[in-house]
Amino acid sequence: MIQSNYETQLQKYEFISGQHGGYYRHDFVDHAYLYNLYFPPKPVFDHFKEQINDLVLNYPVAQDALAGLVAKVINQPAERIVVGNGVAELIKIVSGHLAKKIIVPVPSFNEYANAAPQGQAIEFPLEATSFELNVEKFAAQAQRVKADVAIVVTPNNPTSMIVPKANLIKLAQKLAADDCILIIDESFIDFAQNSDKFTLENELEDYPNMVIFKSMSKAYGICGLRIGYLLTANTSFAEAVRDGVHIWNINGFAEEFLRILPAYRNDFLQSCKMVMLDRDKLYEMLSAIEGMEVYKPDANYIFCRLPDSAISAPEFTRNLFIRHNTYIKHCQGKTLPDSDRYIRIASRTQPENCKLVKAMIDILATDETEKS
Repeated sequence: MIQSNYETQLQKYEFISGQHGGYYRHDFVDHAYLYNLYFPPKPVFDHFKEQINDLVLNYPVAQDALAGLVAKVINQPAERIVVGNGVAELIKIVSGHLAKKIIVPVPSFNEYANAAPQGQAIEFPLEATSFELNVEKFAAQAQRVKADVAIVVTPNNPTSMIVPKANLIKLAQKLAADDCILIIDESFIDFAQNSDKFTLENELEDYPNMVIFKSMSKAYGICGLRIGYLLTANTSFAEAVRDGVHIWNINGFAEEFLRILPAYRNDFLQSCKMVMLDRDKLYEMLSAIEGMEVYKPDANYIFCRLPDSAISAPEFTRNLFIRHNTYIKHCQGKTLPDSDRYIRIASRTQPENCKLVKAMIDILATDETEKS
């Protein structure tokens, strides 16, 4: 269903920019939200159609069974897993209720800080213009502010940059001395080249203060199903989070997806390769734009600094939508120097990415002409 009750394209933009989903209803090209467009395959949807009566009419399973289903997908013990209604539910439990004080590098995913009570979230600025995490300084700051939970998103959102595994292990070791939990959000790690070399899922036994969060929405292309999980060898922490979720926090469609997912492992791996190919080609095209600073991506989105001669990122984003019906994210709401110069672009298919780059070049050229 497409909604078209807008008098102007500007009104449409103002409405869309205040929403957090439902974009498919509004007939525009979405280069803002971060999807895997190549998964799930059609047989998954055919299966849902065949099972729809049972999935709608019956109660889903509870947490212990859900953890067992995820365990089969990621080959981990079920007792280490807590399944959330998206990672957002788990973030709310940890940041909003369990943690006394969190520390998070910025810019990053805002929800970790937003979910914390006022005054209980400390932001650690990443060093511009590299935006790389200095684990020594981060650990020292966590110690100074007496944080009991530290968060690192890798690849980071919006920078799309991964933190090396060795650096995260070193960070976990430093934080352990102060009984500080390290949450590593690996929601986008499947889009990194050789992701097996970066994930810490198989290192948890040696680091009891290490916890992995993972949203399945991004990598598996199932934003509407709302599935995320926590993985840790720290069973007491897992139990504390598990106590915060209600008995039926996952619906029947999400449960069934987890149940059939192992059969589509090869399809999933192939879909990630296709996403990376599209992403890398988009990176090349964006890098060719004169004056644009483009950060090499490890996720399925690209972080850019607009040319100094260009209009601000909010203006650029608005003009792109009004003139080309294409939506990207500006970073003015993020904590970083010159935030109004940065944009985040989600990679889609190669034809869509080509159209986007042409539209961006048009906006830059038009605005430059209007200034002259």
